[in-house]
Amino acid sequence: MELRETCIEGLIIVEPEVHGDQRGYFMETYHRARLEARGIRHQFVQDNQSRSIYGVVRGLHFQQEPHAQAKLIRVTEGMIYDVAVDLRPSSPTFGQWYGLTLSADNHLQLLVPRGFAHGFSVLSPHATLFYKCDAYYHPGSESGIRFDDPDLQIDWKISPDHAIVSGKDMNLPFFREISFKT
Repeated sequence: MELRETCIEGLIIVEPEVHGDQRGYFMETYHRARLEARGIRHQFVQDNQSRSIYGVVRGLHFQQEPHAQAKLIRVTEGMIYDVAVDLRPSSPTFGQWYGLTLSADNHLQLLVPRGFAHGFSVLSPHATLFYKCDAYYHPGSESGIRFDDPDLQIDWKISPDHAIVSGKDMNLPFFREISFKT
């Protein structure tokens, strides 16, 4: 399992070692002891899965403290463009975002620590996303940022006229309208 740092501290790309032959492949997608040996000490308590069609944009979602969540995200079918936004006011990359294509073919995973908003767009006809969380979902702590925030200027890798966004996500506040605790 290879871990690669991104340009945002704490946001890590996880690349499992894939063992393939004519029968298919095998890979270890999570190994707690190996991650802990590299300084990653999340205790995952909840697994989530979603399936979406081409053009769906979900997010940008996060849970506020004390119910913030770290997530380990991977795709088991199709391809997405996965995005994380740094919401940590004391971070030198506060307000910056990072995007990465995750697919069933490239097997990459993104480890998103607490203090980030998360979202994705679906780039294939269908995509199934699977992710581990280190805290339980808490409805009262749910929050988010508009996917089309003009200050963030996220390129979702799909044409805006093809974006399929829920009414709930369309009504999220803009980044500048949110008060972030230090």
